[in-house]
Amino acid sequence: MKLAELGKELQISIESFIKLMRDFDLELAECLSTNLDIKKDFEKFARANIEFLKKYEMDSGQNISLESIAEKTNQSSDIAPEIIGQQTPHLFDNGHSKLSVAGFGIDHIMHGNQQFEDDNFGEQASFRHNKLIGYHDLFSYISQTLEPFINQSPLTDWGIHKTAGIILYGPPGSGKIFWANKIAEITKYRFEQVKRYYYGTSFIDGKKTSFNDFLLQMMKDDKVLLFMEDFDKMMAQRNEQNAVSSGDEETKEIILHYIGHFENENLLMVGSANSLVEIDKEILAPGRFDVMIPVFPPNSDERLKMILHHITDNLGEDSLLIKILLKNDANILPFWKEISDQMKVFSNTMIVDFTQSLKKRIRNQYLKNNSDQIKIDSNLLNAALRDASAKLTGEYLDQVNQFIRDISINNYDDFTHRIEELKKELEYYKVIESPRSPIGFQHNDDQPKEN
Repeated sequence: MKLAELGKELQISIESFIKLMRDFDLELAECLSTNLDIKKDFEKFARANIEFLKKYEMDSGQNISLESIAEKTNQSSDIAPEIIGQQTPHLFDNGHSKLSVAGFGIDHIMHGNQQFEDDNFGEQASFRHNKLIGYHDLFSYISQTLEPFINQSPLTDWGIHKTAGIILYGPPGSGKIFWANKIAEITKYRFEQVKRYYYGTSFIDGKKTSFNDFLLQMMKDDKVLLFMEDFDKMMAQRNEQNAVSSGDEETKEIILHYIGHFENENLLMVGSANSLVEIDKEILAPGRFDVMIPVFPPNSDERLKMILHHITDNLGEDSLLIKILLKNDANILPFWKEISDQMKVFSNTMIVDFTQSLKKRIRNQYLKNNSDQIKIDSNLLNAALRDASAKLTGEYLDQVNQFIRDISINNYDDFTHRIEELKKELEYYKVIESPRSPIGFQHNDDQPKEN
């Protein structure tokens, strides 16, 4: 059963289900498959708790006072703000939806309704612990965007068609190809990456072929997602300042010629772009690449979880690194908080670079001393951070800045909290130049006047 079907039957919105999963730290992969089929355990839970789900949906759309928070959580109104500030600094603005302003979200955070959690989200529930690293808001946004691919009601009830083209945009290293694969999984389309040699005319196995031939063949196949990298460069607007290659211009014209047939032929084209600003406006017209999905660098909470994930990924319980991590209390999130706070606007790949560098440095110490008595101190952490920071160039920061401009125009209301948080992190790297003294002799008029 699809999530939309269950929601229609229980009269609960998809957005409310996604909010619930995020608010209570549920494991998305155990609640839903990537094409939004519901897992049995979660369906059983939903049917058994219809009244709660309806109360939750109504409650999660409303702001509540500190007095209400205190009453719901059995705390005094003086203590409540302090606890909220310590435990959930993002409480009053949580991105795509302000779900944590809701009373039930506060119950979860401050343990004001522990019995409900024990009864329904206990250890026996397969979906209780969240292994997915953040991006719940982006997952929710993408799921809603792709709903016409999942069921017919948007078309039959509202006349909303499947999109022909999607642009995933964001700074390098933030996971655009990962999300393109997720889109293929959700839509159940076959993922096909367009290789560079497909463009223009080429010879494969001694036979002459062209991008036109390739695209026609893909349209004959059923349910294909074509993924194109460097989409902003290939589809750039030609002008006096920006020369476009004849091959890219030809590719653009071929796509514009056939894109009106993509929906009927079950072909979806997804382009990856660092920025939207240079893309030809013809490409972005309605019915073409009119769906733009931002792919963010991870936020502070996601960075923290990613570090722990990548530092422990694929390790056996008896591995040497696990033993070293345990001795340093580095197997839990708080250990990594201080270093992760220094990774402002880091991309996913920079975080991977950090964990790989740190693993190598720990291993080198082990080989040197033949002992697992290794302290993961600031020297080790800062050295790995320096290695990872090699990609944090002025060019990358400019790309993040341009991304903020792009998303502020195209998706601000959808990701307000993320955008504002990213702006603050980028400000950290902006150097304010102090005023310089004038060169030359000081004139009498410039001398300070005596009282």
